[in-house]
Amino acid sequence: MPPADTGASTVVVDASAPSSPVITSRAAAPTSVERLEPGRPGYRKMSFALFAAGVAAFALLYSTQALLPAISASYGVSAGQASWTVSAATGALALCVLPLSALSERFGRRQMMTASLTVAVLVGMMVPFAPSIGWLIALRAVQGAALAGLPASAMAYLAEEVRPKALIAAIGLFVAGNSIGGMSGRILTGWVAQAWGWRAALAAVGLLAVACAVAFHFLIPKARNFTPGTLNPKALAKTVATHLGNPLLVRLYAIGALFMTVFGAVYTVIGFRLVEEPFSLPQGIVGSIFLVYLVGTVSSAAAGRLVARLGRRGALYLAVSTTAAGLLLSLSESLAAVLLGLVLITAGFFAGHAVASSSVSRTATTGRAQASALYQSAYYLGSSAGGTLGAVAFHAGGWAATVALGLLAVIGVVSITLYGTRVARAERRALVPATR
Repeated sequence: MPPADTGASTVVVDASAPSSPVITSRAAAPTSVERLEPGRPGYRKMSFALFAAGVAAFALLYSTQALLPAISASYGVSAGQASWTVSAATGALALCVLPLSALSERFGRRQMMTASLTVAVLVGMMVPFAPSIGWLIALRAVQGAALAGLPASAMAYLAEEVRPKALIAAIGLFVAGNSIGGMSGRILTGWVAQAWGWRAALAAVGLLAVACAVAFHFLIPKARNFTPGTLNPKALAKTVATHLGNPLLVRLYAIGALFMTVFGAVYTVIGFRLVEEPFSLPQGIVGSIFLVYLVGTVSSAAAGRLVARLGRRGALYLAVSTTAAGLLLSLSESLAAVLLGLVLITAGFFAGHAVASSSVSRTATTGRAQASALYQSAYYLGSSAGGTLGAVAFHAGGWAATVALGLLAVIGVVSITLYGTRVARAERRALVPATR
């Protein structure tokens, strides 16, 4: 199978290509600087720095998710209203990721990532003191907007500083940091909330994020292949329009959004299900359920090997099949079966996300930051929609309704990938000269 993502052939990022057409460069980009790769100086520091950034970002972004039953009870609001403490953060991130990624073209990827983490951490220390559900949702929206400067800038930083052959593995490590952050934040909040309440739990996540932000600041290498320039809004609009006019990129954006719809719905609602009959688990145990994120760490880091063996479309088929199997298994009334279902959902989601996001970086030959930003926007809009719709579905029809929503999204991923496969085959036939 050729190395295509969901259809048309993938274009590998050219090391000499300009990082973005939306700036007017003041100097030519350096061409003799060696890029980072495993075994070269700086690669390990870069990996640890972005891993720490991923931990902080996901720990903060989803800090209220495992606490939704406690927040709902504390403020006397419904599950749907409480879910907005997650959806507001992911929705704000989705809206702000493109403009902040454009600013990174002017001020630098490293500077944008540092500022993003700093503001998000400061807001994180204010979140535990929110006097009402409205204030909590507003602060979470600000926090999500601040975090928007991290994901697309990180993807662009990796595309510029890491050799193309090592790019999928490097992005996989960043995504693995996301999974560790999501897991550790939820486990930490679960046990701290059980002992001291949900406000103390959010404060603990804030302190974890502070430590990660400090580590990132001291470890991240300076960019060696980035050239700053003056932002050109017209060129930015043209670049965005070009990306949205690329059928392959649009398919990748849709796949990211649909995968995240499943994930957002499942992990927003699972806490409500597990504290109810027939499970009736305490908050600490519910938080510990998120240990299954370790599976996501492994599957995202292994995405490069999956692609090498199965091709990108094959890896996506495997990821979506695994996710669907997990959704169906989670319908069981057995706790062991539900946990196994969560394992499969998590493994499939993180593998699919790593493949789709790295494919965007490899496909875009210009405007890589904007291409990654559009992917992140779609991805987090999927998270926001999944969290809200999943909570509404659970309130209306229980866990089965949430699973039905997830399966609809899975069918969407399969349909897009099958369509892409047909496009790729048609393109290959068109390139073969007619024979008699």
